[in-house]
Amino acid sequence: MPKSPLMKTLFWIAVVVMAIWMLFPFYWMVNSALKTEAQLQMTPATFVPRDPTTLGVSVSLQNFAAVFRNAKFRQGIWNSIIVAGTTTVIALVVGSFAAFALGKLHFRGKTPSTYLILAMTMFPQISVLSGLYALMNWLNISAIPFMILSYMIFTLPFTVWVQTSFFKGLPTSLLQAAYVDGASPFQTFYLILLPLTAPALVTTGLLAFIAAWNEYLFALTFTSVQPAARTVTVAIALFTGEISRQEPFGEIMAAGVVVTIPLILLVLIFQRQIMAGLTAGAVKG
Repeated sequence: MPKSPLMKTLFWIAVVVMAIWMLFPFYWMVNSALKTEAQLQMTPATFVPRDPTTLGVSVSLQNFAAVFRNAKFRQGIWNSIIVAGTTTVIALVVGSFAAFALGKLHFRGKTPSTYLILAMTMFPQISVLSGLYALMNWLNISAIPFMILSYMIFTLPFTVWVQTSFFKGLPTSLLQAAYVDGASPFQTFYLILLPLTAPALVTTGLLAFIAAWNEYLFALTFTSVQPAARTVTVAIALFTGEISRQEPFGEIMAAGVVVTIPLILLVLIFQRQIMAGLTAGAVKG
């Protein structure tokens, strides 16, 4: 039954409103990052950077320059790359093996294991934070390795759960044909099934990377006594202005733009794989 013009109009109005609602915070962050201190103090606030005297459009990159001059910010980006990248690789490697076992192999305790992994995603992170911090001090582990291990708490269950559904959707005939040809379970997993799960690997890997890149609470706690190990989110939160008693709002917004753009580019580059991974198994032919 065709939709009426009124329904189509209401639909597109809703789409536009939702798009503005989601994109406006990022737009305002970019707008604020391109303003000077004087422009940020203008009232009412302007939707584009304007000169306080002439009210003409005037864009400034001084906030971005100040951000990249900040050694703590540069170190925070490097620390975040190490932590998020290593967390993602470990989650994909371990998660792929676990998902293959849960999705295609038969063993005792398979169903309880699956639900246990799902249950791990339901625990709030704050509930284990104090215990992990005490464990880090007791074991005397550096902050960066311990952050990588602790981030596995919320990246690995998600990775295993999503990839398990994907492995279940692969034809069992592939597994049987590989066994007939003399392939071992590992060869079947590595050479035949794993390449077919590329959309799921990209989807879970990217989401795990974003989760580790944006994580703040664990990073703030674990680096409280090791400032050199602070990730970029903590470095931005602890920004201090170049002038005494200054609230560096423009620099904070510029830093937010810098750390957000790589994530947007990754999503745009891998958007087809992400959609294929998220919709895998949704329709049965």
